[in-house]
Amino acid sequence: MSPRAGKPGTTPHTLAFVESPVQLLNVLEWAHSQGPRPQEGPGAGFTLVVLSPTDPMTRGQLRRMAELARHDGHEVRWEEARGGPAAPFRTIGGLARELRLADRIVMGDPFSRYVQLLLTITHADDLVVVDDGTATMEFVGQLARGERLVRWHRKGGRPGPRDLLFAPVSAAARRRLTPGPARRVEVFSSMPMEDAPDGVSVTSNTFAWTRERFGPPRVTKGADMVGTSLVETGVVDGDRYLHAVGVLARTHGAARYFAHRRESAEKLHRLAVETGLEVVRPDLPLELIARRGPIGRTVLSFPSTVVHTLPLALAGTEVRVAVCDIDPAWLTRHASPRAQGFLSGVTGTARGVDHLATITTA
Repeated sequence: MSPRAGKPGTTPHTLAFVESPVQLLNVLEWAHSQGPRPQEGPGAGFTLVVLSPTDPMTRGQLRRMAELARHDGHEVRWEEARGGPAAPFRTIGGLARELRLADRIVMGDPFSRYVQLLLTITHADDLVVVDDGTATMEFVGQLARGERLVRWHRKGGRPGPRDLLFAPVSAAARRRLTPGPARRVEVFSSMPMEDAPDGVSVTSNTFAWTRERFGPPRVTKGADMVGTSLVETGVVDGDRYLHAVGVLARTHGAARYFAHRRESAEKLHRLAVETGLEVVRPDLPLELIARRGPIGRTVLSFPSTVVHTLPLALAGTEVRVAVCDIDPAWLTRHASPRAQGFLSGVTGTARGVDHLATITTA
């Protein structure tokens, strides 16, 4: 893939920014729901900018997703946005013209400092936020309450020096994401949105693109388990998490563990040894992996985005999604005061899932 893929000299009407495979998937879902724009004609796409992270698993999934985007007729521009100290300046400088000319910006993570900085450059009056998982629920709530944009697992902590330095940019981005007479803001989401601010339009993501492109899957006996990065983000204690995974696997006969792309190799090795589960590192977002199959008749998960997305992606199949809540005793002493309430809200608002008894750990 060339660093600057796409047609030179073109001026995109729509510019999309993604930093993760799930964001890219949801941009494709949003584009599918829109259909071709009248001025672009049938089959025409938009420019999708990948602000590439550094970890290999995420990069691999992004490259696979980028190929799917190209197949749908979209231009993909791959930016090594974190490739050394000069990378941000090079990336922003290279995107400045497109940002000024674009009339619509689509973004996957409004909490991203990169995206917030790019929002201060663009003059687009049509802004679209697509799902970046459960964080989208928190973004909409913070926007409605007029709060500063802070990821849920960091909320309640004291701002660090970098937070204070970046505060003016973050505040400017929040103002840009606030709808007004000349600015349209849309949230495209599969999450429940109960407190969207006035003027923000919420469009449901039904995963129609995923269901059309993949499956239906072959459904196997037994269960599969979905991993989470709650240990890596410092929310859940690692020992308690591994104990709970083992109990769930034994109780429901799970054979495979689909790792989250942020889970550490050390934790996954220990998990495989202690639980006997086969650890699978997916090469695509789990919604596509499950739809492509094979997939277990039961999919087990802790509070996670997939308890909202998998029932939609697997609609019409025999697969049952079951969720196990996080016991408050699992939380670390560094966990945000907001953590337990947020995680309970993720599972409590999920539709079309079975709720399992919480596992108590010693």
